[in-house]
Amino acid sequence: MQNTTRTILAGLLAAAFFAAPASAQQKLKIGFITTLSGPTGAIGADMKQSVELALDHLNRKVGGLDTEVIYGDDQFKPDVGKQVADEMLKRHQVNFVSGIIWSNVMLAVAPTVTGAGTLMIGTNAGPHQLAGAMCSELYFTTSWQNDQTPEAMGKYMQDAGINDVYIMAPNYAAGKDMLTGFKRYYKGRIVEEVYTRLGQTDYQAEISQLRAKNPKAVFVFYPGGMGIQFLKQYSEAGLRGKYPLYSVYTVDELSIPAVKHAALGQLETRYWSQDLKNDANVRFVGDYKKRHGRPPSFYGAQSYDGIMLIDSAVRAVKGNLSDKKGMIAAMRKADFKSTRGKFTFGQNHHPIQNFYLLKAVAGATPASDPVMEIQKTVFTNHKDSYVKDCKMKW
Repeated sequence: MQNTTRTILAGLLAAAFFAAPASAQQKLKIGFITTLSGPTGAIGADMKQSVELALDHLNRKVGGLDTEVIYGDDQFKPDVGKQVADEMLKRHQVNFVSGIIWSNVMLAVAPTVTGAGTLMIGTNAGPHQLAGAMCSELYFTTSWQNDQTPEAMGKYMQDAGINDVYIMAPNYAAGKDMLTGFKRYYKGRIVEEVYTRLGQTDYQAEISQLRAKNPKAVFVFYPGGMGIQFLKQYSEAGLRGKYPLYSVYTVDELSIPAVKHAALGQLETRYWSQDLKNDANVRFVGDYKKRHGRPPSFYGAQSYDGIMLIDSAVRAVKGNLSDKKGMIAAMRKADFKSTRGKFTFGQNHHPIQNFYLLKAVAGATPASDPVMEIQKTVFTNHKDSYVKDCKMKW
């Protein structure tokens, strides 16, 4: 009798042991880190709103599992971003970490996440290190590698015969990548290469220096609030007509309401636009506008795609979140409906994608804000320039 009781107890314990992972897997946890405070908080809010829209489109079940998204504010600081990631990994035990606007924050967060054996899905920052020597099986991005978009603008300006240009960007990882990418395809004369303080809002001194150099054109990368202030001050100084301004990640759906007419005629290159006519984008843009009364930005499109990529991975392994190899294999196939239409990953888990020339044109009515519209395709199926440095094979 005693032996029988022991056998039953052993069986119950074994059943409980083997049942535990199944019950633990009934909830998927995603940690989403972005900037939710300060002057750049509007970017983070757009990303968060787009994540929430993606969750609603999936009936709040990513990969068929009940899903909890834990949002974290990196406060625009690498050390804070790392602390937030550590808390998500240790306290919340998330299955994925996603998000990140800033490249310096990403360089602190991504190694923390992948070093813990957790999947990282970036949805904006694209530092060259993570596309090249620091690439990882556990790291994917649904945005771009930093150099790619300015490469497209460099090519456009080179082809347009613009033979000298003054270039500017904030002094941090992405700013350096952006100007490097621009120079990779632009072969004319660089009048001056200027790096300004990250987060700077007063550009009067730089604008005076620029005016003294009398360039044929100006190229800048100033995201978020930096771009709003630069565009306003450039326009107020009367330089728009004198020195044509070209940019990346400076004039967008978040900055246009703040700068209004100062954006008109502005040319940017980008991989995504709200006027891309594919089913996923039409649904995303339409539902976002209904919900928030304004169009989404590319930051939002990338974040929406990030959730859809995770959904495809979890579905492929039938909710078995311990099957990381299966999820990696599924994400490499990029079998989801992206807001950009066709979506393919390179060997380094960075997208191979089209890049377009966009122009800020007048809105539908005189009272409407300008809107960005695609003018032409600059690159088709464009790979980033660092994939050759990534040693992953698949």
